[in-house]
Amino acid sequence: MSVPSKSRLTEPMIRRNGELQPAGWDEALDAVAKGFRAQVAQRGPGSFGMFSCSKTTNELNYTAQKFVRSVIGSNNIDSCNRT
Repeated sequence: MSVPSKSRLTEPMIRRNGELQPAGWDEALDAVAKGFRAQVAQRGPGSFGMFSCSKTTNELNYTAQKFVRSVIGSNNIDSCNRT
């Protein structure tokens, strides 16, 4: 078993007053959701995009595209399937 690097993150971090500080998972996920909502409200759903990996499962790729299209309202999703 490998020992994690001292510089590796072991907990979520949130930027407060320009400085990264430790946060709980619920707080971090709420911050991400709030940031997504704010950007979509300010710039529209077309400003959001997601890149998915072809090496993951079909189910995970389906979930990613469903999230982007249904929740965000954007068709901007792509993957490395074409390369």
